[in-house]
Amino acid sequence: MSIHGILGEQTTDYPTEYSPETLYPIARSMGRDAIGWHDDKLAVGIDWWQAFEMSWLNHQGISQIAIARFGIPASSPFIIESKSLKLYLNSINFTEFSSWDEVQALIAKDLSACVQAEVTVELFDLNDDLNDKATGLLIAQPEGVCIDKALANSSEKVALTEHPDASLLVSDSVVSEKQVGKSFSFYSNLLRSNCPVTNQPDWGTLAVSINTNKAINEANMLRYILSFRQHNGFHEQCVEQIFADLSQYYQPSELMVRAWYTRRGGIDINPCRVSDMRLLPKPSRLIRQ
Repeated sequence: MSIHGILGEQTTDYPTEYSPETLYPIARSMGRDAIGWHDDKLAVGIDWWQAFEMSWLNHQGISQIAIARFGIPASSPFIIESKSLKLYLNSINFTEFSSWDEVQALIAKDLSACVQAEVTVELFDLNDDLNDKATGLLIAQPEGVCIDKALANSSEKVALTEHPDASLLVSDSVVSEKQVGKSFSFYSNLLRSNCPVTNQPDWGTLAVSINTNKAINEANMLRYILSFRQHNGFHEQCVEQIFADLSQYYQPSELMVRAWYTRRGGIDINPCRVSDMRLLPKPSRLIRQ
């Protein structure tokens, strides 16, 4: 299946009538085949999409606005091309609905049909307390240690690489008894990759929680994250690549990898993969979102 769809078109017609056919699915298998790690563990987790340009009409013809969150299970055979989702949401702008529940149910039906799995949909009223921690719309801070300064005392110049390089994770650090089976939590705001269709840069924050018998070398981990800077991959594929690389090198007993990508077209995408669904965190948004 092609990955281009609407995203690769030079000009775009924005629908003004409800158009579920605008949604364009992309097979997850394409990204997972590129990773080359065929393991069902890549299908454990969720992709949270947050849409900040959500609108429709009530029966008086008055525009209604909301913030929306969609939860797409990592086990779904398809993801949605992001621009097609934007156009789909725009197609609802001038459609009348009798209630918020009707809007929510329709979007859930259409997105579920596109990815061939059950998608959860939440709509948040701007008049509600969006700073309530329960909504996940409160500006949060990633847990753990920020490793962005891990190379600050080094004279090394970090080279640009064409592809992610898992060999950069290799460390000569000696594991102490205190580190055996230890849990580590860290994050970096320096995740960058490129859209495989448009080649536009995607920026995000990456967070990892891991329990492993191997030592975590923060400088090497930062080098590894920076090796994604010229990589062409969708958000979901990048997170799954990192999950696969960390799984293979560290052999963790527990692992959580998540990313918060900056918004484009009013939508941000936030994939999360876990070794066990018990480790799945709550959705949240960061200051750049």
